Amino acid sequence: MSYPYQIKSFQEYKEAWEKSVNDPESFWGEIAEHFIWRKKWDKVLEWNFKEPSIKWFQGAKLNITENCLDRHLKTIADQPAIIWEPNDPHEHHRTLSYKQLHFKVCQFAQVLKNNGVTKGDRVCIYMGMIPELAIAVLACARIGAIHSVIFGGFSAQSIADRLQDAKAEYIITCDGAFRGGKDIPLKSVIDDALVVCPFVKRTIVYTRTRTPVSMIKGRDVWWEDEIYKVETMGNPAVAAEEMDAEDMLFILYTSGSTGKPKGVVHTVAGYMIYTNYSFVNVLQYRPREVHFCTADIGWITGHSYILYGPLSAGATSLMFEGIPTWPDAGRFWDIVDKHKVNILYTAPTAIRSLMSYGLAPLENKKLDSLRVLGTVGEPINEEAWHWYDEHIGKKKCPIVDTWWQTETGGMLISNMAGVTPAKPTFATLPLPGVQPVLVDENGNEIEGNGVSGNLCIKAPWPGILRTTYGDHERCRKTYFSTYPDLYFTGDGCLRDEDGFYRITGRVDDVLNVSGHRIGTAEVENAINMHAGVVESAVVGYPHEIKGQGIYAYVIYSGKHHEDELIRKDITATVSRIIGPIAKPDKIQFVSGLPKTRSGKIMRRILRKIAEGEMEKLGDTTTLLDPAVVDDISKGKL
Repeated sequence: MSYPYQIKSFQEYKEAWEKSVNDPESFWGEIAEHFIWRKKWDKVLEWNFKEPSIKWFQGAKLNITENCLDRHLKTIADQPAIIWEPNDPHEHHRTLSYKQLHFKVCQFAQVLKNNGVTKGDRVCIYMGMIPELAIAVLACARIGAIHSVIFGGFSAQSIADRLQDAKAEYIITCDGAFRGGKDIPLKSVIDDALVVCPFVKRTIVYTRTRTPVSMIKGRDVWWEDEIYKVETMGNPAVAAEEMDAEDMLFILYTSGSTGKPKGVVHTVAGYMIYTNYSFVNVLQYRPREVHFCTADIGWITGHSYILYGPLSAGATSLMFEGIPTWPDAGRFWDIVDKHKVNILYTAPTAIRSLMSYGLAPLENKKLDSLRVLGTVGEPINEEAWHWYDEHIGKKKCPIVDTWWQTETGGMLISNMAGVTPAKPTFATLPLPGVQPVLVDENGNEIEGNGVSGNLCIKAPWPGILRTTYGDHERCRKTYFSTYPDLYFTGDGCLRDEDGFYRITGRVDDVLNVSGHRIGTAEVENAINMHAGVVESAVVGYPHEIKGQGIYAYVIYSGKHHEDELIRKDITATVSRIIGPIAKPDKIQFVSGLPKTRSGKIMRRILRKIAEGEMEKLGDTTTLLDPAVVDDISKGKL
């Protein structure tokens, strides 16, 4: 498959960006011509950021799976679409060609239909990283059902919150999942969630770990039994449902600055075109290369750059069930050599973790198939960038440092591998179609280079979120109300003398832990549910592996509150309510919290203490009780 819209030089990049800004309709219209449509669009773009209302390719009809699967059957039917590497290195890997993946997606689409799923229904998917997760996602898209994938590490309470918000009546899960040396009991977690979700009609369960599970008559069915029924019907080829360009494709929940997670909505056409365009250009994908994105499909990175971006481009996408350090810290490198991986796209957290093991795990690893390296999830620090460059890329592979969000659908600011300049720790330049601006606290644009401010985008790109599910006002308030007529990213940013962008971190109450966004309010709510906790405040602090760690200040009512057991109890509470990913790294018991006279917690002060920058606390005399700050500083962990 060729990509006529793949940028090949810095000059081409500059010309494409200029055209995309000056005439976005003809720019994206030309790119869209390279996809399969049932009906072409009447209008490429109509938008305003006030409501917000954003519509791409209005009037067009299509199905994303015809672009990811059917159109490849004539040209690359036998090429691997997905290579699956299991958690246990001794278990055999699986390869699905485009023809086989198409067959399995149609088969499972019929299973969904047989179980009552129709266009527009919300389907929650809570599975391990196995090919059946990809099949389930694509089968939903094929029949027009809206998938909502939940990361396999979330708790029953977190799942229940998401099921209730999406009003999802159908669930696809596994008996369990393997992750490193652990077995995760997925079905039993779902069972706990369903206690408060009686509206769920059907749970389809795939067998992976052979963990004993409870199967409720009338609600729970086995994946394998349902597939057998389809096989006995003669495996009908399920036609792809015709979708409107702006129909919902999926809901993906992300943490916000309130305790309630918000369901980011992406629609069919714009998301498809943007993930494909960014994949082909940033990673400079070449036909038949093996692309290894190490993310979980439960996060946006997996949606965009394991599934939809690569498959729509006819790429070979490798998905991995395990973790980078099990059974040893050479696992990624073994996979790269085994499958001759050409593109490796991973998180700075993983790189820093692997760095900590030294160079021994790299002994006898060739890594000579690698051509492009990438990072995603958070800004990469300079030491990790150089380690990645020197020891993994052998100083021969360009590194793309990609900045984007769940809400953006795809990469927004990044160098293009070997085409546009790279600079350690900088995401560098915006992709065509992306117009970043830096603003001060009052929303005034900060012009010129060598400046920093809050990062906003002033016009839509095709992959931008359309709404937050069931609550459009929340979408408006969160992203479009802080600065009029701008999309506010929530990130601070530096633009250097060359005009390159460097993300400096969140400016709101959202932490970036191992590349995953977690709302401080969500963690505080969970901590406060522990019986002895009176009040808590959570901030981020620099963590050498995760990038940001979670530091919790807790007022505890019981005696012996310094006891380590209480810390473990609080940690267990957070794990139970949100999931292990949100566990505080440090819990400091305090007698009070720094508050203004109106009762607002001054997290800025708590953040400085957590970072060890006591000399930068600023004026504390306006606080309700300034003495609290001294007590907290003395007790810092």
